[in-house]
Amino acid sequence: MAKQPMLKFVTTDRQMPEKRGADLRKQDFDEIYAEFAATKAAEQASRCSQCGVPYCQSHCPLHNNIPDWLRLTATGRLQEAYETSQATNTFPEICGRICPQDRLCEGNCVIEQSGHGTVTIGSVEKYITDTAWEQGWVQPITPASERKESVGIIGAGPGGLAAADMLRRAGLQVTVYDRYDRAGGLLTYGIPGFKLEKDVVMRRCEQLEQAGVRFVQNCNIGEDMSFEEIRAQHDAVVIATGVYKSRDLGGPGSGAQGIVKAIDYLTASNRAANFGDTVPEFESGELNAAGKKVVVIGGGDTAMDCVRTAIRQGAESVKCLYRRDRANMPGSQRETQNAEEEGVVFEWLTAPKGFKGDAVNAVTVQKMRLGLPDASGRQSPELIEGSDYDEPADLVIKALGFEPEDLPTLWGCPELEVTRWGTVKAEFTSGRTALPGVYAVGDIVRGASLVVWAIKDGRDCADAILADLNAKSAIAAE
Repeated sequence: MAKQPMLKFVTTDRQMPEKRGADLRKQDFDEIYAEFAATKAAEQASRCSQCGVPYCQSHCPLHNNIPDWLRLTATGRLQEAYETSQATNTFPEICGRICPQDRLCEGNCVIEQSGHGTVTIGSVEKYITDTAWEQGWVQPITPASERKESVGIIGAGPGGLAAADMLRRAGLQVTVYDRYDRAGGLLTYGIPGFKLEKDVVMRRCEQLEQAGVRFVQNCNIGEDMSFEEIRAQHDAVVIATGVYKSRDLGGPGSGAQGIVKAIDYLTASNRAANFGDTVPEFESGELNAAGKKVVVIGGGDTAMDCVRTAIRQGAESVKCLYRRDRANMPGSQRETQNAEEEGVVFEWLTAPKGFKGDAVNAVTVQKMRLGLPDASGRQSPELIEGSDYDEPADLVIKALGFEPEDLPTLWGCPELEVTRWGTVKAEFTSGRTALPGVYAVGDIVRGASLVVWAIKDGRDCADAILADLNAKSAIAAE
């Protein structure tokens, strides 16, 4: 009887890839987790229970065939595992690194619920795709035939790139317009290298470019090129701009020097640390935490990126203010733990009241308590009167989330419909807007969300564009 390769969750414990020690990893911007060895990846994959209703798959936005590629990994069929993973996910090696698996696939693993510890799905996903690149299994994008229709995509983030990949594979002519000098959006300039090394993103962008996708960089729509010009040049247009407008913070002294936006801070760091660019604001110290007392305001994943970046830049101290408690913070618990190991101090149930100094030297902090639940079900923070104190700070980073820019005004296109939150009105399943031939995907539709949702939107939108163009061709042929 053949040896059972799966169902080993009772005899084999959950194990993550080895993590570099905090003292070592906070000295650089390299990824903190080592790669699984082949035997360890197979061992962890073999813990999958191959359950009849795979909740891991149903709770993955892309509905990845997780049990299938775990079984293939456990039996040493890594190339097939990669091909199965790639079939539903344009960028599995990126999702394996940055998806909040604890809230998605791993958090809904059946064996986790039974007390045996979840399968390390994200780490195995990363391993099989990294192995595929090393072994040359990642094939160039070669359409079976070329089509004359063209699609313009505004935004080179995960949603736009996922759509570009699918459309180019179908033979369409694809042009991607982006405001930055490198493609990737927040994957390139927003997420630090210790979570996502930049060569991982760049090789996917290069794969698209080699396949014939045209990139127009440093292109601000509404300034360098009008939205109507793009519409006139293409049979379909996809809006995939993401949301880049930072939520602001008021209070006395909020305009002081040394109070900066998270996106500006992270972009400067990524340029300097990961690409070796000369960044004047970094060189001058304006967007550099070296030697400073740093206070980060916010509790999401962007705040975690900021505090851990400040540690690596050599900050004297790093504190994070969050108005709720640890259990109610939106950021990844895994990231919070990593930050604490690296020396970040979290001040729970605190909020800024104001700032002192023309060049900021302190944050006036007020303590909070949790009251009754709000409409979302989370307990609302309430002020504790008379609890104010001053927290010394030379650099304050606002990481309060992002909102959509006013695209109808910026692009001179008032007929582009938006919601009351400023997001573009579009069908979630297809990305179709009310404007003929115009689609929208990712955060500009959903609001600030996860990379994996943007990938799903880009793929779904590509399917819708192909269906619409095929229907149009069929009518023209009648």
